[in-house]
Order: sequence, then structure tokens, then C-alpha cells
Amino acid sequence: MVDGKSLIQGDTFVVLPTLSDGFANLIIVDPPYNLARDFGSKKFKSVSSEEYENYLRSWFYPLCDKLAPNGSLYMCGDWRCSSSMQRVIEERLTILNRITWQREKGRGAARNWKNSMEDIWFAVKNPKDYHFDLEAVKQRRRVLAPYRQEGQPKDWEETEEGKFRTTCPSNFWDDITVPFWSMPENTEHPTQKPEKLIAKLILASSRPGDMVFDPFLGSGTTAVVAKKLHRRYCGIELHPDYLLLAAKRLLIADQDPTIQGYADGVFWERHSGK
Repeated sequence: MVDGKSLIQGDTFVVLPTLSDGFANLIIVDPPYNLARDFGSKKFKSVSSEEYENYLRSWFYPLCDKLAPNGSLYMCGDWRCSSSMQRVIEERLTILNRITWQREKGRGAARNWKNSMEDIWFAVKNPKDYHFDLEAVKQRRRVLAPYRQEGQPKDWEETEEGKFRTTCPSNFWDDITVPFWSMPENTEHPTQKPEKLIAKLILASSRPGDMVFDPFLGSGTTAVVAKKLHRRYCGIELHPDYLLLAAKRLLIADQDPTIQGYADGVFWERHSGK
């Protein structure tokens, strides 16, 4: 069994059977997508949808055993593999939603639309018993056309920084900034997810002290954000250099627990200065 602060260097296929069933309150999965990608010690290539779905099943089925009976799971994907992920997830869990988030950067294409979106599938073991904290993930948005009722602001407030409204989050996220070179969280990992993105998942679907598990840890974003938000964490990563990056980021989190774009208990719009 893992403790509350575990980084495990190894192959997920080998490590998963050694972990206790039901130990994770929340699982966040960012697996290799169905495209060519070089992760240093391991290379992936694009395969048929059938082959990719069989690859997903090979680790997703045992992964679901590690989820608590009232636990939640989020799986990240792009347009090439998202439909395959949906099919495989539905074989073991109940899907409640698909989140689509806008990547602020990406390469253009001469004969196609620029790829600037990714998906996150939200699923649970028991659709009648799972945790979701709406208040923890509300957004702070600037009001462009403020409405007043009897001379008073309606559903918004005026501050020194401008007029803002606190709103419920939707399943389309346009407030995410992909880590770039000058951001403290940026690393050389080729598919690093933003801390703000992971923070939304952790705050919505876990409580302080809960166990957050990431079987493809990469540069450690899930563990780092879990630590900053006072959750326990466990992550598996095959590449030793990436695991060292994760360990370094966890040490930095002791001195700097801030999350770009999350302040005053709410998530702020992109480029808001928060």
C-alpha cells in the first residue's frame, strides 16, 4: 500500500497489481494519445482505433479496481483518441460529462483546421454516490455589459479592478494557459498539463486529505497540485528523468503553493493577472 506522498518509478502495467483495490478517491489519467510521440525511454506510434482501444483496456480495467466505490475518474484525450476513450470508459464506469478545453497555443495546418482543443472525460463508479464540489470551482468573469436592477448591480460586483461576476463552471474551458517558457511550472515534458487545469479536477472531485492517483505522472503536475491543495497523492512514472522533475517540483511547492489563474478561492479568466 502507498502512503500519502508516493512517487513510484516503474511501469504502470507492473505497478498497478501491487496497489490496494479501492485506495484512490480520485484518478486523473493523461495516457499516451493515439499519435506518434517520443517520451525518451519509450516511443509511441499511431495505430488503428481497434488496436488503441485494446491498449487502453490493458491498463484501464485494472486501474478501475483501484478507484474507491464512490470515486471519480478523469481521462484526458484529443480528437484522434477521444471516441476510443469514451467507448472503453463506458465498459467499466458511468460517464457523466465530457469537458472540452481550449489550448491557447498550437501549430497551424495548411490543409486542415488548427488543432486547439482537447477533451477530458468525467466518469464515476456509482452515479448515485460521488463527490462534486460546485462552490470550489466557480469562475470569476469580467462583466462587459453590466445589468442593474433598481440602480444596484445584478449578479455582479464592482471592484477596484473592474466589474466581475462569479459563475458556475461549464464543460467548455476557455481560461486555460498552456505552460510556456517563462512560467515557473514549465518543464521540458512534451505533453505537460497546466496546473490550473488539474486544480479544477481535484477541487471539484476530492476533499482535503483524499488520495489522488495518476498512473501516468509525467512531470508531476497531478502530484504537485494535489500537494498544493492539501490532498494525498500517488503517481507512477516510467521515465526516471521525468520523475526527478516531479520530485523537484514538489520541493518547490513547499515554498510556492500558488496556482496560476486560481486566487481568492475562484478561477480567474485567462490573462486576468491572477
